[in-house]
Amino acid sequence: MPTRMPNVSIWHLAFGIWHSAFGIRSLMSMHNVIVIGSGPAGLTAALYAARANLKPLMVEGLEAGGQLMLTTLVENWPGYRDGIMGPDLMAEMRAQAERFGAEIVRGHVTSVDVTAHPYVVRTADAEYRSRTVIIATGASARLLGLPSERTLIGHGVSTCATCDGYFFRGRPIAVVGGGDSAMEEAVFLTRFASHVTIVHRRNSLRASKIMQDKAFANEKISFEWNAEVDEIKDAGKGVVTSMVLRSNLTGAVKEIAVDGVFVAIGHTPNTALFRGQLDTDPNGYILTHSGTRTSIPGVFACGDVQDHIYRQAITAAGSGCMAAIDAEKYLEGLPQHLGEAQVTV
Repeated sequence: MPTRMPNVSIWHLAFGIWHSAFGIRSLMSMHNVIVIGSGPAGLTAALYAARANLKPLMVEGLEAGGQLMLTTLVENWPGYRDGIMGPDLMAEMRAQAERFGAEIVRGHVTSVDVTAHPYVVRTADAEYRSRTVIIATGASARLLGLPSERTLIGHGVSTCATCDGYFFRGRPIAVVGGGDSAMEEAVFLTRFASHVTIVHRRNSLRASKIMQDKAFANEKISFEWNAEVDEIKDAGKGVVTSMVLRSNLTGAVKEIAVDGVFVAIGHTPNTALFRGQLDTDPNGYILTHSGTRTSIPGVFACGDVQDHIYRQAITAAGSGCMAAIDAEKYLEGLPQHLGEAQVTV
């Protein structure tokens, strides 16, 4: 006698096979909190949300761990008297969030819809719904916009001194910029380079006094004031051999031999996913109020994606804590049928 099949539709059977084969989550899954981004802000938000028993889902993004993954020694993180390596700090933060129940998935968010509730977050191979969204997508390094710069990235042009400084031992290099990041990179690079030339378009630095003092006191650093990079040359070798500077006061042009050019001229907030959905300032940073609340209830922003002033790991982490608490309070006010957790398919 044939065995009777359970009361399962052919569609459900097919979906089960498809899901098992490809590991793709369905849009039917529901979360209390989805955190987009995995830097100090995102991981702190995930930690606090997990400890509040909200079972948050974090989507790491392309740059898992954020900018601290590109940093060597972090000396100003409270509790580490002798400092801690950036990647080690991020690994500890990730493990701590997971310990309390945060689910972290690899993937790059391709679209987000926060125009209707529940909110929808999509990656290349999954779709998720959530009652709240915490945006912690950070900001990306800006480039000079030169054709030669694009061609020579990875061949002498870099945006990360800690990643590439080692390759320039005993060689002359340049750092473009005048803020704290530029001074930090220049001072760091003197460990390797024979000489570091700082190129700045003004006649004074924007960096904090302590960072200016460090740069001015370093005998391996010199400055090119009121200057802009017109071109980065490779002399047909496929690697940086010099840079052409133009005075923005006189228009005079000169060429300086360098083997590397490190660009440290600021960052652009990673907010393209939310363009037209959330209020931003003229530079694209998400506007927040009353803590981390955005222009849409239930959507919160933390870290460098909304902070263009302090831009520190510790302030990013602090705002991540705020975002999780704000999300928890928001969920407490939702109607019961929207506040109950559902099982993820």
